[in-house]
Amino acid sequence: MMLLQALTDSTAAAPVAEQGLSVIDLLAKGGWVMLPLGLLFLATLFLIIERFLGIGANGKIEPQFVDNVKDFIQQGNLKSAESLCRNQRNAAGRILERAIGRIGYPIKDIETTIENASQIEIQRMEGNLPYLGVIAGIAPMLGFVGTISGIIRIFYDISISNDFNISTIAGGMYEKMITSGSGLIIGLIAYAGYHLLNMKIDRFALRLQMAASDFLDVLQKPVAAK
Repeated sequence: MMLLQALTDSTAAAPVAEQGLSVIDLLAKGGWVMLPLGLLFLATLFLIIERFLGIGANGKIEPQFVDNVKDFIQQGNLKSAESLCRNQRNAAGRILERAIGRIGYPIKDIETTIENASQIEIQRMEGNLPYLGVIAGIAPMLGFVGTISGIIRIFYDISISNDFNISTIAGGMYEKMITSGSGLIIGLIAYAGYHLLNMKIDRFALRLQMAASDFLDVLQKPVAAK
């Protein structure tokens, strides 16, 4: 008899145990705030991927590139040096191409050209990167708006039902917690992406500075122009 009762109880409890929420259903309980948060999440992924690919493509400096440019300059073959830089199709190639075009002017003028060209290329690399910083600040604040909305919903449901129990406040608590958590997660992703990509740009700037220093050193040597 006890065994039969235990089997009956477990059968009755089975549907309850099987009940659950998918990720989509759970996010849907966050209310209207999840729509702008979802857009911010998509924008964050797009910006991180787009800038990662853009910085990777423009920030490449091939190991032999600067050495080949130096060899051409020492030989006085400026046309070949310019052509090599042009074929690189990246930031370093464009910078050195402009610097080669200034050969014959004082070294100070060439340094200024390299500095100006480097600033332009680094700004191009940054591109839409500042938007990640904006999203990192906005997303948690938008999640906090969802928290306020959830609290308002809790009090509104209590005032309508005139009953204070778990089922009455559950909807507002869902909205409050889901929006807060989502906002923080999106903010963290954007914050991490912003700083990691900036670190990638800083590493490129260091390599570029080393290449520019080597380039300027070779200009101090006599060049037989052709």
